[in-house]
Amino acid sequence: MKNIIIACAIMLSFITFAQENKTTNNHSENDWTANRPDGHAPIGVMGDHVHHQGEWMFSYRFMNMSMKRLKLDSDNVSKDEVFNQYMVAPLEMTMQMHMLGAMYAPTDKLTFMVMGNYISNDMDLQMRMMQMNTNFSTNSSGFGDISVSALYQFFNKNHKSLHAELGVVLPTGSIEEKDETPMSNGEEILLPYPMQIGSGSVSTRLGLTYLWQNELLSGGVQARSLIRLNENDDNYTLGNKYELTSWVAIRTTESLSFSLRGKAEYTDAIKGANENLMPMMVTTADTNNSGGFIFYANPGANYYISKGTFKNLRLATELILPVYQKLDGYQLHNNYTFTLGAQYSF
Repeated sequence: MKNIIIACAIMLSFITFAQENKTTNNHSENDWTANRPDGHAPIGVMGDHVHHQGEWMFSYRFMNMSMKRLKLDSDNVSKDEVFNQYMVAPLEMTMQMHMLGAMYAPTDKLTFMVMGNYISNDMDLQMRMMQMNTNFSTNSSGFGDISVSALYQFFNKNHKSLHAELGVVLPTGSIEEKDETPMSNGEEILLPYPMQIGSGSVSTRLGLTYLWQNELLSGGVQARSLIRLNENDDNYTLGNKYELTSWVAIRTTESLSFSLRGKAEYTDAIKGANENLMPMMVTTADTNNSGGFIFYANPGANYYISKGTFKNLRLATELILPVYQKLDGYQLHNNYTFTLGAQYSF
């Protein structure tokens, strides 16, 4: 599946370059434009657009992700099956993220983007010992990794646009989060991989985005990857991520648009292991239970203010719903992700 996503990304670049091989810095009525409600992609898409020379944009996103029920491969499994191999089984997890972003364009061709976030993780678990069940919770929170990217526009003509992204993700988030558990005798112990805030590794971000629009409709295709460049200080590397997403939006008024987006996401398994974790204790401490493929279907809406005091303010929301999941090992089912955001450019 990862190879399919990469192949689609290569096809996207060839198709778009075949359509357009010239560009101009002179803005015209034939340019792809952001001055409409569907002028930005659905709020869950990152690095989807560039700006004109001298423009700034600041953004805020709130994301709430819910995971419930255990899966093995694409099948639902019971806690009893997990307890045959582990002492502790996760029941559900909630991740909330507050994300701040800034973009600036020194030229029409080049836009810089910086993104940071604050993450809160909460997980409910159940321990079985001597045929007795004990429920407990763990949590972690803090500032995550910081992403810095450059977006370069190849062309903007005939209401079509193509740009690439090259970025670096800096390991500013913690990988040493701890909390108490029923087995820790009142002391805080290291939490498993999904409860850590950061990756601990330097990563590179690669992306390619193609946009189109007409009077009523707009859409786009984006291929994006996150490649981990080094093993972290705890002797493991989170899995690389590969994403392919496409969307269509309809402009219903001068201010409002609705969108539908499909997204395919493949994540590699964790490499290495933190020797301070006990993989036989809980599924989330076992790197065999990591990685997999998920396909999402995502409805969304954008609201754009084109004049007045709040001119160029954009409000947006998107509901991210997994319709197919094939997860490696025992993992929690991805239930949904809700995203709400605001973007202001000047």
